[in-house]
Amino acid sequence: MGSWQRLLLFGGVSLRGGGGARAPLGGSGVLVCRRQLSGAENETLEQRRTQIMSRGLPKQKPIEGVKQVIVVASGKGGVGKSTTAVNLALAMAANDSSKTIGLLDVDVYGPSIPKMMNLKGNPELSQSNLMRPLLNYGIACMSMGFLVEETAPVVWRGLMVMSAIEKLLRQVLGLVQNMSVFQCPKCKHRTHIFGADGARRLAQTLDLDVLGDIPLHLNIREASDTGQPIVFSQPESDEAKAYLQIAAEVVRRLPLPLQ
Repeated sequence: MGSWQRLLLFGGVSLRGGGGARAPLGGSGVLVCRRQLSGAENETLEQRRTQIMSRGLPKQKPIEGVKQVIVVASGKGGVGKSTTAVNLALAMAANDSSKTIGLLDVDVYGPSIPKMMNLKGNPELSQSNLMRPLLNYGIACMSMGFLVEETAPVVWRGLMVMSAIEKLLRQVLGLVQNMSVFQCPKCKHRTHIFGADGARRLAQTLDLDVLGDIPLHLNIREASDTGQPIVFSQPESDEAKAYLQIAAEVVRRLPLPLQ
């Protein structure tokens, strides 16, 4: 059995087990326990990890009645995925009223689509025991937020999330530079709080297209918090027009006409 090594960082002091030296360090409240595996154990662990990861996602199946699927995703939280998805769905419906648009919220940790779309309640069941999406602003919505209490925890296996992200990263239609610039409402000075053209540099690296830019604007946040997305409540605003333009770019890049 291999040896154990413990490292405790707390209040700027490092304590190392097994005769290690002490040294002052910055940071606080971190405990790391690491076990040194034997060669056979490490090989077994690697084989098990490879076996699990090779399973990936289930085989892709068609969704009855759905012609095209557009995914809005990001590698981190708090960048405006839900806000973008909501306004993109409304913008696509506004660009072509003959199309039926649905919105599926797959954020199992903190679903916010119900609030942004001003929807509450549980889905009704059809005669075939299928859940009926909730409808508002002409958009059919389904979310984990309709199925659990607002403060209830939801458990999602890490490997399932990792596999999903791996798939999404290799099947991107394009990038949206959200919160691209802030304009002072008084002096109109424009500031790139999160840097300028980061999405464009990433797009060049990944050989992808930039679908558009969404500014960091108070109206977008306020509209989302009140359950009246800006594309619906302020369709003539510059922010709504930015979403409408992105929606048009998404539809233009679809492999087949949206029907």
